[in-house]
Amino acid sequence: MTEHAVVIAGGGPTGLTLAGELALAGIDVAIVERRPNQELAGSRAGGLSSRTLEIFDQRGIADRFLAEGQIAQVTGFAAMRLDISDFPTRHNYGLALRQKHIERILAGWVSELAVPIYRGRELTCFVQDDAGVTIELSDGGSLRASYLVGCDGGRSLVRKAAGIEFRGWDATTSSILAQAEMAEEPPLGIHRTALGIHAFGREEYEIRDGKVVFADKGPIGVMVTEKNVGATTEPTLRDLREALVAACGTDYGIHSPTWISRFTDTRQAAAYRKGRVLLAGDAAHVHSPVGGQGLNTGVQDAVNLGWKLAQVVKGTSPEGLLDTYHIERHPIAARLLRTTMAQVALQRTDDRTEALREIVSELLGMEEPRKRIAAEMSGLGIHYDLGQGHPLVGRRMPDLDLATPDGSMRVFALLQNARPVLLNLGAPGSFDIKPWSDRIKLVYAKCDDPWELPALGLVSAPTAVLIRPDGYVAWVGDGTQDGLQDAMNTWFGPPG
Repeated sequence: MTEHAVVIAGGGPTGLTLAGELALAGIDVAIVERRPNQELAGSRAGGLSSRTLEIFDQRGIADRFLAEGQIAQVTGFAAMRLDISDFPTRHNYGLALRQKHIERILAGWVSELAVPIYRGRELTCFVQDDAGVTIELSDGGSLRASYLVGCDGGRSLVRKAAGIEFRGWDATTSSILAQAEMAEEPPLGIHRTALGIHAFGREEYEIRDGKVVFADKGPIGVMVTEKNVGATTEPTLRDLREALVAACGTDYGIHSPTWISRFTDTRQAAAYRKGRVLLAGDAAHVHSPVGGQGLNTGVQDAVNLGWKLAQVVKGTSPEGLLDTYHIERHPIAARLLRTTMAQVALQRTDDRTEALREIVSELLGMEEPRKRIAAEMSGLGIHYDLGQGHPLVGRRMPDLDLATPDGSMRVFALLQNARPVLLNLGAPGSFDIKPWSDRIKLVYAKCDDPWELPALGLVSAPTAVLIRPDGYVAWVGDGTQDGLQDAMNTWFGPPG
């Protein structure tokens, strides 16, 4: 039996990101992935949000995605575009990039970190005990791990086998997503009908003046709302044809599908952790693809969980630290499910919904509503409840320019090794964190940049900031060290 500290079921964007985070922390992690390679049929998710780009920037790999994607103003709400070009971030845009490319880039990063991937195999069952988890694989092999993380999608076997309830709402809409060939050219772009939304697009495209210009040939990506709701089987080509006829009056001679999938329910795991089993990404929450939040939320789940799980595996933090993963990320996804349902409702074309869309559009045209919703949709407005105090506490640390004894440096450069940082912006030598020096990096710096947060605006400049490995602020100093020791104990374990 092969042993690892952590085994991840699923090698999609969430699983790959989590593996990278754990490997950076020196944890023996492995991925079990049913696909024989990283190839992915079809387009699937289509881009990265501003905050996800920041997260990759924190690890020094954002340029890999930027080199292959197309910068676009894609942040929006129910197909109403929201401008974030005035937001205080180096990535005040979205990046249009197909999921297969995102996965390929992440897999390359994970390979550099020497993470083993058990390809062409699936997790079939597991048993957890007080010391770890025994995992059985489809090829007859078995693995042993201290922790198992299910990143295995909306139909997660890990979630089901762990007995974690998947709560939600009965479906009111059902959409089929597919990629296939068509005998007739459909109207490319997004369309709203009485049934709901449908869209057509080709895998290859360019963004010109903020508009998507598709290639002249190639398979067609399809999203179409079904007339009937409640199907429990996997969708077929016949289902897709019937949905197209109902929505568009024709099936455009669709044939030779590369893949077909169905999105219906909006659901969320009741718990993100059960003993030594944890969930992340679609295994923890599923919803309509409207708004493009799924992949980005999964990546951010992984970055929240990775450093916490690493510290528990190492024994520097008690197991209770893992509970903060659910405490912080569950409300984020719960809010996401509600905003997604609201967007689905706003896609309808009846007179009452059109009136509502007009009012919402007017509201989003105003500065404050636009900033608030755009911050939420871009991920830049995430706020973990870490207690009262400075507005920075629980929010992303801005990527400011610093003057340090080692030269000019960006804040995000300090986070590339996924270690916590205590940034001293006051008098040199005013902090002594020797008991935590093996796990927290102390940096003295000067900063002349304004301290500004998306949607909130300017905030007072602190004298010190304790930054978690995921880039969120755990403590802010205002000239004193009050609360610093408690924060270090809470997030990075008792002193060594």
